[in-house]
Formats: sequence, structure tokens, C-alpha cells
Amino acid sequence: MYYLGIDLGGTNIAVGIVNEACEIIAKATSSTATDNAEQIADAMAATARQALEKAGATLADVPWIGLGSPGTVNKATGIIEYANNLPFRNTPMQKMLSERLDGKPVYMENDANAAAFGEYMAGALKGAKDAIAITLGTGVGGGVIIEGKIYSGSNFAGAELGHMVIVADGWPCTCGRLGCWESYASATGLIKATKIHMEKAPKDSPLWTIVGGDINKVNGRTAFDAMRQGDPVGKEIVDEYVKYLSVGLINIINIFQPDILCVGGGVGNEGESLLAPVRVIVEKEQYGHNPDATTKICKAQLGNDAGIIGAAMLGKEG
Repeated sequence: MYYLGIDLGGTNIAVGIVNEACEIIAKATSSTATDNAEQIADAMAATARQALEKAGATLADVPWIGLGSPGTVNKATGIIEYANNLPFRNTPMQKMLSERLDGKPVYMENDANAAAFGEYMAGALKGAKDAIAITLGTGVGGGVIIEGKIYSGSNFAGAELGHMVIVADGWPCTCGRLGCWESYASATGLIKATKIHMEKAPKDSPLWTIVGGDINKVNGRTAFDAMRQGDPVGKEIVDEYVKYLSVGLINIINIFQPDILCVGGGVGNEGESLLAPVRVIVEKEQYGHNPDATTKICKAQLGNDAGIIGAAMLGKEG
């Protein structure tokens, strides 16, 4: 049997056909037309059919359609209530997508939750009972799995882990609050911190040479690359970033005490350069010190495929 998962982003739509082993056997992508919800539904349906064709399959070969979408996704009503970067306001996307795909049942979930479920089904979180996935990208995404089920709260807007405040009256966040974890632990926050530190760094330092003297070319790797070249300012930036990332992770672990917490996204790709110092801080500061019952912190495994696999498998949740 095959499963079909749609990972809807603000820029691109990715659709994958997934087999029983949670492996993607075919994929199709397209741009996200953001003029209105009808266009997006049309594009998702067309891209889904392209992926099926590449897999040599038809809609008759899949039991349901799975969709991971940004925003507040009400699974009970099939409505996407709100998405800040897509034209969704109380949009009945479950019905709209089913109508375009031969009446197939549609399971929907928030995209970060779907990615966490993908890691739970086939990646770094596989085999855990309680698990959490954190994605360090433009923002900070979070997904919580409790006893095999996605936790989304009473209003389906739960697990917005990036929007807990870790610095009172700190940097402004896109959500409107000040000092959110996302403002400091996202790639966006890391880039901002890197630029601030670069202003006082020598112009011949690795920080500046890595970007060819152009501060606008700074990305989430710049400080880590400079650190690896022995730049003390690069190390200072990374140490500061690790501190803020760890504060949020400790809060999450103290609240949920999961078996495993995986870290993915662009910054998460730094792997042990990031996670090794994080573990030292977390081990020192987390509540409880039972060495036999501590949360394992590891790198996410599925990359951009997590959202597709998680969406495809939504019909198997819990």
C-alpha cells in the first residue's frame, strides 16, 4: 500500500508517495500560489497527481491524503483557521482538497506537528513513547508527541514552543511579543546576533572573510564556520547562541520530560558542533538528575522529508 503526504509551505508545495516502510518512492514539487485558498488547493491537487504518476500509482492506491500546513489547523472541523503567511482564514481545506482528489479522506495537521510525527514514525524519534521535535529555521518550530499522539491543545494551536519568552522585554518577535525563544534560537536570530557582533570584529577576521566583506551575506553557518577557523568572536557568537537555545530546551524538557528530543532545521544541521555543548548545559540545569531517566538529545534524521512522511502517515496516528 502507498500513502500520499503533502507538505505545504509558504513558498513551495512538496508531495511524496510513501511506502509501508515510510520511504518516499516518488516526489513532486510546485510553487505555492498565494493569491487565494482555491488556487493553493488546485496546486496541491495537481502536484499530488504528478507524484502519483511518477510512482506509477493512482488515487485508488492510497487510502487517504495527508496534509501538513502552516497555521492553526482544526482537525475536528477540517478547517485551517489561520495562517500568517498564507491566505487562510477559516478555510475548509479538508473539504476543498478532498473534492479535488476524488473524494479521498483528508487528514490535516500543522506542518511542524506533521514533521515531528514523521520523525516519530521513521526518524530520530522512532520507538519513543513521548518525544519532541524542534526545528531551527526561519522561526523555531515545535512538535510534541505524547503516547503516540500529536499534542495540539484544546484549540489546535498548541506546541508553539518558539513563542515562550526567555528574555523579558528582549528582542521583538514576529508574533508581536518581546523576547520569544524564536527571536534568539532561530536561524534569523543567529544571523541577527552574528551581524551585531561583526560590527565590532576586526575586518580581517574570519567572520568577515567568510562573507567576502559583505555583511548581507551572513547566514546561519557563518558564526560556526568562523569558530571552526579559530575566530574568538565566532566562538563568542556560537556560545551565546547555545546558551539561548539551551534555555528553551531546558524549559521544554522540564515541562514534558520526553524520552527523546531531536533538533533539526538549517541550524540543526551543525550536528554535534551544536548539540555537544547544549547537552552539557542541559545536563547541568535541567530539573531532576536521574542519569537513568534523562531526555536523549539528538539530531533529526529526515530533513525536509519529515513533513511529507509525517503527513502521509497521519491516518495511523495513535
